[in-house]
Amino acid sequence: MRALLVGGGGFIGGHIAAALAEAGHAVTVLSRAAGGGRLPHLCADRRDPGALAGALAGHAFDLTVDLVAFDGADVETLLRPHAVRLGRYVLISTGQVYLVASQRREPWREGDAGLAAMPEPPSDSPDRAQWTYGIGKRYAEASMREHAGAIPGVALRLPIVQGAGDRTGRLWAWLARMLDGGPVLLPDGGRQPTRFLWAGDVGGAIVRLAAQWPEGTAYNLAQPDVVPLRDLLEQAAALAGVTPRLVDVRRAALAGASLDPAAFPFTGAWSSVLDPGCAMSEWGFTGTPHARWLPEVVHWHLQARPSHHPGYAQRSAELAFAREIGARGAP
Repeated sequence: MRALLVGGGGFIGGHIAAALAEAGHAVTVLSRAAGGGRLPHLCADRRDPGALAGALAGHAFDLTVDLVAFDGADVETLLRPHAVRLGRYVLISTGQVYLVASQRREPWREGDAGLAAMPEPPSDSPDRAQWTYGIGKRYAEASMREHAGAIPGVALRLPIVQGAGDRTGRLWAWLARMLDGGPVLLPDGGRQPTRFLWAGDVGGAIVRLAAQWPEGTAYNLAQPDVVPLRDLLEQAAALAGVTPRLVDVRRAALAGASLDPAAFPFTGAWSSVLDPGCAMSEWGFTGTPHARWLPEVVHWHLQARPSHHPGYAQRSAELAFAREIGARGAP
């Protein structure tokens, strides 16, 4: 099978490309950046119709995986003129399509993407970027469905993806704090549930779709287990050989101490907990439990030492607040 990865040179794309190649499929990458890897590469900005047409001329694919469609226009520009060249179409979407809803229904199921959206946050709101991302993916999915007559399409809604090569700094934000030996503020005691997805399972899902196309048009993917954040961090610390000094603090108290709550990944309202039951029952998706992927992921972070999460810049203020908490009791 000939597969095209649109924007496939990054973290998740790398895992998808490796899984497809290992399964014997021919993989080509389409991106704005010039090629340099071992895979065949087409260079074009997907928002430039002329460049896109020139790059795809003379090519035909059986499966297209789109990692960089962020709104309806992105999908429209690709599918309307080029559907005949693309085979079947997989849109990499996100659990954020649920989090922009005005109601909360965790764990989220596929039908919840139809819930009415919350009002658009003000332009200066810290939630604006997250809302824009989720709404954009809703429009991207809608555009995919509009082209169903020309090209079969399915959206895979992913939660936060963990894996070797992840340079977002989100897990490293916690590991770095635990490794520096100081106390680590834990919003709301780390009771927030987490349900991530191992990057290897994204690649495995695409390989399965290449062989067995599903009947539905949208599926959640996630690991089978739900883990409180505190438990996950304690397990990660043990794998890193440290004993964390976790300090419980109310999330609302962080802003009062001039600390940015967004500096603490996987906490707050923008971390989705998805129910993968439909993908499991309808086409046999099987996610990997966190205990099996966490050692590999922690080891990679310890070896790679990715750049610090932006929130680590406030580390000195966090340490001062932790000392204050210790002096007067947890807020």
